[in-house]
Amino acid sequence: MRILAISDVIVEALYSPAIREIANDIEFVVSCGDLPSAYLEYIVSMIDKPLYYVMGNHGARGGARPQPEGCINLDERIVNHKGLLIGGLEGSMRYNKAPHYQYTERAMRRKIFALERQMWINRLKQGRFLDVLVTHSPPFGIHDGQDLPHRGFKSFVTFIDRYHPEYLLHGHTHLYDNRAVRQSVRGHTLIINTYGYKFLDLKTPADRASQPT
Repeated sequence: MRILAISDVIVEALYSPAIREIANDIEFVVSCGDLPSAYLEYIVSMIDKPLYYVMGNHGARGGARPQPEGCINLDERIVNHKGLLIGGLEGSMRYNKAPHYQYTERAMRRKIFALERQMWINRLKQGRFLDVLVTHSPPFGIHDGQDLPHRGFKSFVTFIDRYHPEYLLHGHTHLYDNRAVRQSVRGHTLIINTYGYKFLDLKTPADRASQPT
């Protein structure tokens, strides 16, 4: 299942009519945060595909509307897109007194608890907890920074080790060097930094079931 993942910085080619051709074969869009509402709304209006998002630590950066219209907020919820279970957790580590989109480890664990209740229902009905976790921040020690604003969440590492999603898609860590690590693997989970944009071919449960053992 081919998707477009975006975060943190506007890509001019996507903010133009060219996106109709660039993204004509995708199933949906995922935004990992810190993008203006107008940018997300433009993408949705041009390609007429679902757009799932979480907020970054800056919210809808530079946008007048805090929630983009026509898009689906994944924070603390799980959606089933044609058999693919997708959940989300917004925000970054708390580093100042801003009222929204920053969390301590303890606060993030509470948000994860809200997802876990839904995941156990998935486990009973679908046979698995979650396929894709969409976050703004990376896990601790994986694609994160040393400073507090860019430090990843330890609770995300615990989540990966406990529930084994196939993918964790995040933003927040800006990439200025083409040699920078953009993908990592922990256990069964592929962790991808979506800074700017990235086209991804996600394996669906049906794809995995058809693979020889």
